[in-house]
Amino acid sequence: MGSRDRAGRFYADPALAAFGGRYYLYPTTDGAEDWSSTTFRVLSSADLREWVDEGQILDLVSDVAWADRFAWAPAVAEKNGLYYFYFTAADNIGVAVSMSPVGPFIDSGGPIIASGAFPGRAIDPSVFTDDDGASYLVWGNSVANVARLSHDMLSIEEPSVVSWSHPTFREAAHLHRRGDTYYLSWSENDTRDPSYRVRWARGASPFGPWEDHGVLVEQRPDEGILATGHHSILRLPGTDDWVIAYHRFAVPDGDGFHREIVIDPLRHLPSGDLEPVTPGRSAILLTSDALPETLD
Repeated sequence: MGSRDRAGRFYADPALAAFGGRYYLYPTTDGAEDWSSTTFRVLSSADLREWVDEGQILDLVSDVAWADRFAWAPAVAEKNGLYYFYFTAADNIGVAVSMSPVGPFIDSGGPIIASGAFPGRAIDPSVFTDDDGASYLVWGNSVANVARLSHDMLSIEEPSVVSWSHPTFREAAHLHRRGDTYYLSWSENDTRDPSYRVRWARGASPFGPWEDHGVLVEQRPDEGILATGHHSILRLPGTDDWVIAYHRFAVPDGDGFHREIVIDPLRHLPSGDLEPVTPGRSAILLTSDALPETLD
């Protein structure tokens, strides 16, 4: 069993967040060839172990006028008393708004990042809010882009866009900060490749410059764990404990279209480096049964 309910659903590209004392996962709905899902769902949990399917929150076909295919790789942020859901749709990035983390979300009416407007593919958004309250959108495939979001979270400040490339950068760029250090992490290789994995760098601002520090999460073939990538990182509220959520091929018979989600501890070393993550054996479960310890 993995991150699929008893009907057999699979999930990938997890965006992990905490709102109001509860955890939320916003994933890609997986399990279809060519990643052809058109809908998004949200899962919630009190403890990062036992997860509840809160239902569908956005349907490209019925809820979005400007795109109707390839619902991928979302992100979420809370600001101004509202929840902002950023999503990929047909190589564009959109944003929808709700009064609740479980929706319903209302599309803003058009892409926040249109296909071809900036270097690389317009996919895989993530959101970072800095200590001063400024929020940033990060996105891209083959090239990573970072831009400051407007106060209403519905557009970017285009003059602020900084594009970044790296020999290993594929997709799924993600920012977080601890102390005075900013961390950029990303996926390299292809999500269908067993060697899909997460790499990381350190910098002095949300725009870098970035110093590559190597691999953060990678496969463990001896354990049947393959293609560990497309992640998000969360500081647990009120603590200095951190976790990383990512997907992998479902164990034992998954592939690049049948993936499951794992949540593991992320440790910052006294040096400021990130300790390489040893991928856990247990994926999250959508079940009311007793769960294995995921965060050992």
